[in-house]
Amino acid sequence: MKTVAFIFARGGSKGLPGKNVKPLNGKPLLQYSIETAKKVAQISDIFVSTDCATIAAVALQNGVKVINRPAELATDTSPEWLSWRHAIEYVHEHFGIFERFVSLPATSPLRNERDVQAALDKLDSTGADICISVTPANRSPYFNMVRLQADDSVEIVIKPEGAVSRRQDAPAVFDITTVVYAAKVPFIQQHSSIFAGKVVATIVPKIRAVDIDDIYDFMFAEAVLQSELYNA
Repeated sequence: MKTVAFIFARGGSKGLPGKNVKPLNGKPLLQYSIETAKKVAQISDIFVSTDCATIAAVALQNGVKVINRPAELATDTSPEWLSWRHAIEYVHEHFGIFERFVSLPATSPLRNERDVQAALDKLDSTGADICISVTPANRSPYFNMVRLQADDSVEIVIKPEGAVSRRQDAPAVFDITTVVYAAKVPFIQQHSSIFAGKVVATIVPKIRAVDIDDIYDFMFAEAVLQSELYNA
């Protein structure tokens, strides 16, 4: 099956303006996703979908193709799923049919090619519609997450079947990350959300699961890149 990778990077970031091309440890943030995609043997082509000329220029400098994303698909409220569909339609029209879709958001620069390959392998081995990436959550709805009641009291979000005195005793829960999404193309074309089909996941360690939304995330990612732990 032919696999194509996409990096969806719009220009209008409010949390950290210009973040997709902001230099991270000496390289534009976008470049990390491109370099990782190039290391995955099963990925036959790479596209950057963007509404921003500066982002497009960085993509072209790194030897990948650019999809000009319409303005209506690049607002703060635009569902990225629609950008996925737009990108698929563009590639089908201009470059031919492909069967497996991979999204590598620019905001997860600490992933490696093994994370991407693991998602593709799990997509294939399970017969799922889509494989997402997750990382162990710091908080648990069974232990230390609560919700407010009408009388101002609080209760645990999910009441466990038995007594849970430590988070480690609660059922394992995970945060969805933006490390990698691997999906079958027809699933994206025929449905409107990730959880409309059979979803599986690969687990990514926290050190590679950062999702850059603001300057604090950016500073953390830079510190990790410079640490011995990351490079070990």
